[in-house]
Amino acid sequence: MNLYIQYGCGLSAPAGWKNYDASPTLRLQRLPLIGKLIQKVDFPSAVLYGDIISGLPGISEESCDGVFCSHVLEHLSLEDFRRALHNTFTILKQGGIFRCILPDLEANINAYNAEKAAGDPDASLRFLDATLLGIRNRPSGFKEKIISLFGNSHHLWMWDKYSLQKELKAVGFSNIRLCKFNDSTDKHFTIVEEESRYYNAIAFEAIR
Repeated sequence: MNLYIQYGCGLSAPAGWKNYDASPTLRLQRLPLIGKLIQKVDFPSAVLYGDIISGLPGISEESCDGVFCSHVLEHLSLEDFRRALHNTFTILKQGGIFRCILPDLEANINAYNAEKAAGDPDASLRFLDATLLGIRNRPSGFKEKIISLFGNSHHLWMWDKYSLQKELKAVGFSNIRLCKFNDSTDKHFTIVEEESRYYNAIAFEAIR
């Protein structure tokens, strides 16, 4: 039986995929007292708790035909990103496919440079907003501080196509290529992909 894994799935849990998420909100909601203070997010029942950094529960090495993640890896530190990429490679079968989508650092830099060249004094503000590298306000209330402490909404490390391809190659992936929405030879990925996630983003397909 074929096995397809999506990690960092959020509320996207399509049939035919085993969907994992390590949402801090999900963790907090399971804590007594504190969980009641956090706004409820209705995760589909098909979403399983699992963190690719430490390893997905119930998933053994070389067991997956395909792995997918969308706008997840940029929320990791560099060290955790590399661990996640290694674990992704490890759970794939020989010949298995990995597809990932991340915000495009180069595109955001180009937009910033164009706005700056046009004399826009707010170019840097928009760059930090767009890349989620800036924090406009410190958390003030108890609830906001708890969410900030355990949350993971900001980006910790941004990537362009050159650095991301280098990291994929270093882990051991081959046939690395920039990809587009629904262009995989394995049509099972059409079930999980959303075209809007490709906007202002870089996407790679790689083979173990």
